[in-house]
Amino acid sequence: MNLDFITTTSDYLTGKFGPLGPLYALGLLGVLLMAMTLPIMLRKRADPMDRLSTEKATKKKKKGKNDDAEQKLRFGGGSAKLDKYKTFLEPKDQTALTAMRLKLVQAGYRAPSAVRTYHFAQMALGIGGLFLGLVYALISSGDASVQATLLSIFVPAGAGYYMPSYWVERRRQTRMDALTDGFPDALDLMLVCVEAGQSMDQSIQRVAGELRAGFPELAEEFETVANEMKAGKDRVTVLRDLGERAGAQDISAFVTVLIQSASFGTSIAEALRVYAAEMRDKRVMRAEEKANKLPTKLTLGTMMFTLPPLLIILIGPSVYDIYLLLLEGK
Repeated sequence: MNLDFITTTSDYLTGKFGPLGPLYALGLLGVLLMAMTLPIMLRKRADPMDRLSTEKATKKKKKGKNDDAEQKLRFGGGSAKLDKYKTFLEPKDQTALTAMRLKLVQAGYRAPSAVRTYHFAQMALGIGGLFLGLVYALISSGDASVQATLLSIFVPAGAGYYMPSYWVERRRQTRMDALTDGFPDALDLMLVCVEAGQSMDQSIQRVAGELRAGFPELAEEFETVANEMKAGKDRVTVLRDLGERAGAQDISAFVTVLIQSASFGTSIAEALRVYAAEMRDKRVMRAEEKANKLPTKLTLGTMMFTLPPLLIILIGPSVYDIYLLLLEGK
C-alpha cells in the first residue's frame, strides 16, 4: 500500500513538474523540516543565572529611570531579541569568539551584540538564498540537468552565507586604509602639541578633536584612548589595545615606539619627530608606488579600447576595397 502511494505521488510530481519533480518535492520538504526544527533548536532553556540577572534588573528599575540610563551608558545595550539565542549564535570556543569580536571591532562594529548579529545575518541570508534557489528551480523546471538544478539551489545559499564575511572584510580593509592615510597628519599634530608643552594625554585628546572632520575613524580611536586614560587605565595597556583595534601596521609600530620611549625614559617629542618624518616619507612612497602601478593597469584598457578602433581606421578601407574587387571578379 505504501509503495503504491509513493509510486502514485512520484508519477503525479513527474507529470506536473517534469522528471525532476520528486527532487523538487524532497528539497521543499527538507526546507519545511528545517523551518520547523529551528524554533526548537533556538529555544533557550531557563538558566538560574538569567533568573538572578532578571531579578537584579527588576530591582534596579524600581530605583528610577536615571539609574537604568546610567547602567546602559556604562555597559551598552545589545539586541534583546538576539540575546535569547546567545548560546546558539556565538562560538563556544573562547579563542574563536575573541578573534571574531576583534575582527568586527577592526571593521568598526563595537556593539556588544556584534558577534550575534553577524552570525544571525549569515544564517538568515543563507536560508534566504536557499529558499530563493528553490523557488528559481521550481519556476525554471524545464530540460535542466540535475547538476544545474543543484547549482541553482546551493549557489545562492552559499553566496548569502558568505556575504556578511565579505562585507565585514571589506569594511575592515577600508577602515585600516583610512587609519593609515590619516596617521601621518595625526603624528604631526601630536608633535606640535607635545612641543607646545602639553602632556601626552592632552595632545591625544586635542588631536582627536582636530581630526574629526578629515579622518573620523582615526579621531574615534584617539577619543577612545583619551577616555580610557581618563578612566585610569594603564597607559601601556591602552596603547596596546589601540594597536589591536586599529590593525594597521603603522599604528602598531607607533604604539611600540611610545611604549619603548616610556620604558627607557627617552624624550617622547624626539621619538614623535623621528617617527613622523618616517611616516611622511612612507606616505610619499605609497603614492609613488600607486603611480608606478597605474601604467600597468592602463595597459589592458588601452589594448581593449584603443587598439581595435585604430585597426578599424587603418585596415578598414583596404578590407572594403578588397571586398569590392572580389564582388566585381564574380
